[in-house]
Amino acid sequence: MGLQRPREYDYAMRNRTTIHLDLKSPQGVEFALRLVDQADALMEGFRPQVMERLGVGPNVCITRNPKLVYGRITGWGQSGPLALAAGHDLNYIALTGALHAIGRQGQAPAIPLNLLGDYAGGSLYLVIGMLSALHEAKSSGRGQVVDAAIVDGVASLSTQLYGMIKSGLLNHERGTNFIDSGAHFYDVYECADGKWISIAPVESKFYALMLQLVGVDIETPQLQRAGWPAAKVKIAQRVRTKTRDEWTQLLEGTDMCFAPVLDLDEAIDHPHMKARGIFVDIAGEVQPGPAPRFSRSDPGTPKPGVVATHETVCGLLHGWLDEKEVNAAYEAGTI
Repeated sequence: MGLQRPREYDYAMRNRTTIHLDLKSPQGVEFALRLVDQADALMEGFRPQVMERLGVGPNVCITRNPKLVYGRITGWGQSGPLALAAGHDLNYIALTGALHAIGRQGQAPAIPLNLLGDYAGGSLYLVIGMLSALHEAKSSGRGQVVDAAIVDGVASLSTQLYGMIKSGLLNHERGTNFIDSGAHFYDVYECADGKWISIAPVESKFYALMLQLVGVDIETPQLQRAGWPAAKVKIAQRVRTKTRDEWTQLLEGTDMCFAPVLDLDEAIDHPHMKARGIFVDIAGEVQPGPAPRFSRSDPGTPKPGVVATHETVCGLLHGWLDEKEVNAAYEAGTI
C-alpha cells in the first residue's frame, strides 16, 4: 500500500493533468498506443517485462514510433539476478555501498531519507537519460530505451568516493573520515537551546577563521586524525554556550562555512531562501519552486495537479480520440 495523501499535498504531481487508463483492457492498450504514435517520450516505472505483458513494451512502441524515447525506471535495473525482486530506496543504496558509508562511528548506518536513491540516483538520472536521448534523436531520427536503475545512479554518484577509498583518503569505517562526521571541522554541533549548527571549514584559511570566530584553541594540526576527537570535544563545549540563533547572528555570512540546521518549516522563512524565491505559494500551499533557473526560459509558478474531467479528457485527447470514443471508454471503465 502506497503512502497516500490529499492531492493538494502531492507536490510531485503539480503541472500535471492525470488521466487514468486501464491497460488491462484491449481498448485501453489501443488508446495508449495511439498516444504513443504522436509522443516524443514515454516513461514507466514497473518491474521488468510488465509493460511487455500489457502490450505496450518498448519493441511495440518504438516500432510504431521510431523516434520515441522510452524511459524505464526501476530499483535493480532491467537485468541482473535481482531485476524481478521487490525493493525500496533503502535496499538499493545498501547494495551500492553508499548506505554503509553514511553515519557516525560505532553507530548503525544513517538513513538519508529517500533523497539519495529514489530522487538523486533514480529520478534525476532518468531525466538526464531522457533529455540526452531526446537530444540525440533530433540528429539520428531514432528513439531508444533509457534503462535508469537506482543502483546504477547511486553507484555513479559514488564514483569520487570509490576513488578516495582506493587512494587511501577515506576508509571503510564510517564516521572516521573528514566528510562523514569524523573530523571536527566537518560536523554538526548542539547549541544551548538543543538546536544545531553545521560547520565545514575544510580549507585551511576557512579553518583558521573558524577557530577565531568560535573562540577555540586547537593545538594539533587540522588534518592530524589523532587530534580530531579531542578537538571535537572542545568545539562541542564551546558551541553549547550559545543558542543556535546567537551563533547564526555571529557566524552566518562569514567565510568559515557555516549554516544553522533548520527544519523544513524554518527553511521556508530563512532570509536567503526568501530572497531567492526558492519557495513558492501554489494555491495556498508553500512548497519548493522549480529548479534550476534559466536566463530567458522562465518556467513560471507551477499549478496544482488535477485529475482530468470528462471535458478535459476530450480536450487533451483531441486529435487522438474523438468524443464518441471517449464516451464509450468512460462507459466501459477504460478511462
